[in-house]
Amino acid sequence: MSSRGDLEVTVEEKVDVETAEAYYALYRETFGELETKAVARQLLHREEFLEEMEDPRVAKYVARSSDGTAIGMSTLTNQLETVPWISPAYFRHHYPEQFARDAVYYIGFTLVQREHRRSRAFQAMIHRIGTVLAEAEAVVGWDICAFNDDDLSFGRHAARVLGRTGDVSVATIDRQTYYAGTFRGVDDGRVP
Repeated sequence: MSSRGDLEVTVEEKVDVETAEAYYALYRETFGELETKAVARQLLHREEFLEEMEDPRVAKYVARSSDGTAIGMSTLTNQLETVPWISPAYFRHHYPEQFARDAVYYIGFTLVQREHRRSRAFQAMIHRIGTVLAEAEAVVGWDICAFNDDDLSFGRHAARVLGRTGDVSVATIDRQTYYAGTFRGVDDGRVP
């Protein structure tokens, strides 16, 4: 358990059904518009979400307000087979040392209730996750679709290169950006 002011972040292996259903409603509210904004499916189906909430291989970082109400959640796993949209073989190939130590992680999602988005819930959850990753000297992956991450430089560059090969029209219809952070230890002097 970690406390940050009026927030507390707990790490849970499983989430009870009632809480999981409430989080699924929040998940749909938070990410539902991506169904029409992104080409690739961005949302877990209800059954997939509930299964993840019961899967102890996926850590649930739950932010709670001072009255104990769950207001945010981030998921993190180093069991990459639990993340159906990524390739564990990619991480095994590119990060063999970390993979051999089970120190390759993936953040599935992070969400905070709308009325608490100006609180420190997001920062508190990510700080807690970052501490785990730093201590493990881990690699962490996450992805963001173009709708949520507006960096189009690769697309523009590809369009310029393609334009040199012939008469072509290039339009961005979607982009999924995958990030990796490589930790090499703990920096106790950092303040989130």
